[in-house]
Amino acid sequence: MTTANDIPATMKAVVMNAPGDVTVETIDVPRVVKPSDVVIKLAAACVCGSDLWPYRGHEEVDHRFMGHEYVGTIVEKGDDVATLELGDFVIGSFMLSDGTCEICEAGYPSRCANAGSYTGSQAQYMRVELADGSLVKVPGGEPEDPEKLADYLAASDVLGTGWYAAVAANAGPGKTIAVVGDGAVGLCAVLAAKTLGAEQVIAFSRHEDRAALAREFGADVVIAERGDEGAAKVKELTNGYGAHGVCEAVGTQGSMDQALASVRPGGYIGFVGVSHDQTIDGLNLFFHEVHLEGGPAPVRRFLPDLIKRIQAGEIHPGKVFTKRLPLDEAAEAYKAMDERREIKVLLEV
Repeated sequence: MTTANDIPATMKAVVMNAPGDVTVETIDVPRVVKPSDVVIKLAAACVCGSDLWPYRGHEEVDHRFMGHEYVGTIVEKGDDVATLELGDFVIGSFMLSDGTCEICEAGYPSRCANAGSYTGSQAQYMRVELADGSLVKVPGGEPEDPEKLADYLAASDVLGTGWYAAVAANAGPGKTIAVVGDGAVGLCAVLAAKTLGAEQVIAFSRHEDRAALAREFGADVVIAERGDEGAAKVKELTNGYGAHGVCEAVGTQGSMDQALASVRPGGYIGFVGVSHDQTIDGLNLFFHEVHLEGGPAPVRRFLPDLIKRIQAGEIHPGKVFTKRLPLDEAAEAYKAMDERREIKVLLEV
């Protein structure tokens, strides 16, 4: 085990005690346990839209340490970590992977057969297992520019997840891609679809601040209508056929129904919203004749490319962070996102 000299004994960490009850506690700093581990000093943290499911009582929660998006500097590493060094600034996926199993090699590290775990990232430090397979070193180290830091933080989840949605929706030149969901993931799916060359990107949004960012990220059209009316609007824009691909970035019954209604026969749906009480009627799916791919995004697959695009200034996904608060004010960060006053909140650690 190799350790930096200045690791403190304790740190602050965000805890969800029960639905709607978020506090910040002082706990022991995590240390290396397994030879494949590293400990990271977090540079920034954030609240994810999926954190709102337990916050709203849709998932059981009892004193859970929160957070799964992270960027930071390695301050301790286990003896088996071969590709990373103390002082490396890294980004990791919210799903850990060894990078060597057949599932990882097929391009789906988010379903690694030997997946590891980590401590919550809404904190000052975190422990990450399977460091070699899960983390990517950022050339040049931690950026001084806070906007670039936000871009990197977005890459660890919402950008990578939106990117996967666009890839699964077959975004590319000559294609029309519709995006259902105007949260951070949906907005990043807009960015991804346009960056991947989609000819026309259609965003569904009823909120002007989110619609404005969707347009900035490349949306050609924003549709406020939902259901059959929304699908009709998509078909009007595609000569009656429907979109070539749809990114579903919410996870509700209504969002999946909207995706199926908006895609053309033979089209693609990339679904990345965490499913809550979704069902798909078999006969309905049969006659839609579409390609479906989705689930927890294989962010690790995309990270090297996303880092290069961020460093080149091609994309600025950190714009999804519409508010910055100190870690001590995590409860307000959750409240602001729950009330949709903010798209996504960055926590300064």
